[in-house]
Amino acid sequence: MNSPRILCFGELLLRLGAPGRELLLQSPRLNVHVGGAEANVAVSLAHFGHDVAMVSTVAGNPLGAHAVAELRRHGVGTRHIRRDPDGRMGLYFLTTGAVQRASEVVYDRAGSAFASSTAADYDWPTLLQGVQWLHLSGVSPALGPQVAQATVEAARAARAQGVRVSFDGNFRPSLWQRWGGDAATILQALFAQADIVFADYRDIEVVLGQRFAQEDVVARVDAAADAAFAAFPQLQWMACTQRQVLGVDHHVLGALLLGRDGTRAQAPARTLAGIVDRIGGGDAFAAGILHGILSGFDAEATVRFGLAAGGLKHSLPGDFNPVSEADVLALVGEERFDVRR
Repeated sequence: MNSPRILCFGELLLRLGAPGRELLLQSPRLNVHVGGAEANVAVSLAHFGHDVAMVSTVAGNPLGAHAVAELRRHGVGTRHIRRDPDGRMGLYFLTTGAVQRASEVVYDRAGSAFASSTAADYDWPTLLQGVQWLHLSGVSPALGPQVAQATVEAARAARAQGVRVSFDGNFRPSLWQRWGGDAATILQALFAQADIVFADYRDIEVVLGQRFAQEDVVARVDAAADAAFAAFPQLQWMACTQRQVLGVDHHVLGALLLGRDGTRAQAPARTLAGIVDRIGGGDAFAAGILHGILSGFDAEATVRFGLAAGGLKHSLPGDFNPVSEADVLALVGEERFDVRR
């Protein structure tokens, strides 16, 4: 069997959501979706036509089997997913906001099968054979010291084997605080291996321990990118969105893609009214950017594609963004993108 071109490493979660706009357990019903930051990226890339597989550990029970089956249904390879017969699935509970009431997430993932896995459970030199790209996020190392070590070893092994690395900052302070993790040091180790990071100025402030006080948000991102490129010599790209929240269901979303060589591409902001579900929007954006880079789009086309993919996710319930390249291109409104040759 051929090795996948792209690997994503992270936790598969079950999302239990209150139906409609109800409060959690206002009625005795919950809607179930499979998700997880890295899995969301994997699903999007599979729908864009890429050969992608997931590396993870799930509970060896029907809940874990369902999560794995959902990935497989979306075209993601699952043969590298471990089953822990004594483990439990990580969960999170979602209450969707309305009017002036914000959405709320409650995590129940401590001690999950993935969070309890160790670096010894993943043979990265073998897993990475034939792989061209590894995608990671800051959620995994935030779960505990063992998973943090596994994530850093994955990134270092990829770099040693010539595999390109993408890293989504996804800074979750509450997760780091639960075990007193040194977020800055661990995230620095991961940024040091990345070819592209999905991060804004706030992530860079955590990683580098410096503040960006420019009045304009975009100017802060520009300054943060300059600092990141100076601190991490192998880093080639930094991408992020800028979100303006006008109401629970009404956002304005823009995006930037900045290159080490001075390339600066900014997608025109999109107005997102009547939002169905914003969970996974950042992962959809990341997958769109990766697709653009892997497909040879120029920087402007890449950031427009990424923003359109992220915007489409807001129209769909659940964590996954099961849309095709054609769906995104139709939203962008262009028949073709320029290809670097």
